Amino acid sequence: MKPFFIVLISLFVLLSCNNEKNDIPYRQKSTGNINSLLVIISNDLWNDNVGEEIRKYFTAPTDGLPQDEPLFSIKQIPPANFSGFEKSKRMFLNVSIGEEDKTYITRDTFARPQTGVIVISKTEKGLIDLIAKNQKIIIEEFYKSEIKERQRRTSLSLLKLDSLKQQFGVSLKIPSAYRIAKKTKDFYWIRKDLKSGSTNILIYEVPLTTITNDSLAMGEIIKMRDSISGEYIPVEEGGRFITEEAYTPFLFIAEIDGLFAYETKGIWEVKGEFMAGPFLNYAVKDTVNNRFLILEGFTFAPSVNKRNLQFELESILKSARIN
Repeated sequence: MKPFFIVLISLFVLLSCNNEKNDIPYRQKSTGNINSLLVIISNDLWNDNVGEEIRKYFTAPTDGLPQDEPLFSIKQIPPANFSGFEKSKRMFLNVSIGEEDKTYITRDTFARPQTGVIVISKTEKGLIDLIAKNQKIIIEEFYKSEIKERQRRTSLSLLKLDSLKQQFGVSLKIPSAYRIAKKTKDFYWIRKDLKSGSTNILIYEVPLTTITNDSLAMGEIIKMRDSISGEYIPVEEGGRFITEEAYTPFLFIAEIDGLFAYETKGIWEVKGEFMAGPFLNYAVKDTVNNRFLILEGFTFAPSVNKRNLQFELESILKSARIN
């Protein structure tokens, strides 16, 4: 090929690349605390039945906590105030009266990353109906985006833990602020110290026969964790780390790294002591290795809100990659 044509083609490719970059609109970096939701709605609607419907779902108590804490921390502003810094919020819900009835999700409209949900209806009743109909999907979208954001923050500084992969065939993205509290050939305990208390991760495995079917899963999971965690977690003499009997755990079906898992959220306690807190347990069905891989996160933080502490643990456990 002649040199002239080589130069011409190279120039064309360079200009094409520059045009592609210029076509990507600039988005400011999104801001906001984890699980903080900006609600854009007129004051009249917010203070009436529409606002009540929003609060009913989006500030409902978070599952598996010892005290009521809302699913999201909400800030409300009227549409006229949605400008400047407010447009950088990572999550927003925009509810308004309009000329049509629709609900849709937007991505990175004003900032990156950002998840927004627009709800429009011709009437107040229409808004209430749309919120009620779509609240589960909306909450799931917000929740997934916050898990991703929490994992992004974690990835900035990771704990190096190669032995976990060698021993259990699993890797986790764990913040470097955590440390190994206890390690045996059968059990890992990883913890982060707080000003008052700690957040903790437990990893171990049990035979597939430990959890036999869905109808018996709850009782079998409680029996399993009371036996194994109670054996390995040190407490004062006479006490034992167990599932609190007075609080019925929540059981869900989940997925970890593409594998079926039982998700249990409940309260742990040290029997005979005034110690308790929330736990989140994933029993991951790994038929290839003929086991349930157990991934658990629990918090001990007296007099402190625990929603975001448990959320961090959930984001860590959901980062699992299993051989």
